[in-house]
Amino acid sequence: IAASLLRLHFHDCFVNGCDGSVLLDDTKDFRGEKNAFPNRNSARGFEVIDSIKADVERACPLTVSCVDILTLAAREAVIVSGGYYWSVSLGRRDGLTASEQAANEQLPSPFEPLENITAKFATYGLDVKDVVVLSGAHTIGYAQCFTFKRRLFNFKDSGKPDPTLDSSLLSSLRRTCPNVDNSDTKLAPLDSQTIYTFDNVYYTNLVNNNGLLESDQALMGDQKTANMVNYYSRNQFLFFKDFSTSMIKLGNIGVLTGQAGEIRRKGG
Repeated sequence: IAASLLRLHFHDCFVNGCDGSVLLDDTKDFRGEKNAFPNRNSARGFEVIDSIKADVERACPLTVSCVDILTLAAREAVIVSGGYYWSVSLGRRDGLTASEQAANEQLPSPFEPLENITAKFATYGLDVKDVVVLSGAHTIGYAQCFTFKRRLFNFKDSGKPDPTLDSSLLSSLRRTCPNVDNSDTKLAPLDSQTIYTFDNVYYTNLVNNNGLLESDQALMGDQKTANMVNYYSRNQFLFFKDFSTSMIKLGNIGVLTGQAGEIRRKGG
C-alpha cells in the first residue's frame, strides 16, 4: 500500500494545505474530500493511518496530529520501497474542515495539459522542477484503466491511439483494458518494469515512450521538462536527492501551527 500512502499525503497537501483534511468523513456541516472525483474509489490507506493514530494515542494522547502521521507514513512508504530517507519537520495541526469542491478543483488530473498542472503546482510555491520530480512518485503503484484508456483507442477524438505510446505497451494495455465500460476500474502498473520498487525507472520509461498516463508522457513533450526527465533517467542518486527536497516543500504547504486547527483523537 506504499503508493497509496504517498498519494494520500499528496492529495491532502494539494487541497488547502497539509492539514489531514483528506482523512475526514462527511459531516452535516461539510462534504469531505474522500468522495471528490480524484479520490472516489481510488484513495486508499485510511485504515493504516487510523491504526497508527490509535497506537500513538494510547502511548501519547492528544500530542501527535493525524497530518504529521500521514506525512511520516508517506516518507516511510518511500523508504520501504527502496527510496531515500528525508527529514520531516513535525508540529503540523489537523484542520477542522474539508472540501469536496476544493479537491475537485485543486488536484491535478491525468487528463490536464502540462501547463495546467504546472500552474496548480505554482499556486503552492512549487516550480516546474517539483512537477517533474514529484511525478517520479509514479515509479510505484497502479492506475485504473479509465485514467489512460483514451490513449489506447480514441486519443483526443482521433479514433486512433496516442502516437507517443510505445506499440508493445499499447498491445499489453489493450489486453488489460479492453474498450468496454466494465474495464474502467481494472488496474495497470504506473511503472511496469519495477512495479513495487522506488527507483528512477519511471524516467527511463518516459524516454522510451512507456509512460502510462498522458500527464506522465507529456513531460517529454516540453523541452525543459524533457531535459530533466533525461537527466533523472541517467542518475538515480540525484533523483532521490531532489525528490527528498521536493517532498519537504510539499509537506510544508499551508500547515497549521500554534493554536490553529486541533490535534484529532482519531483520523476520520
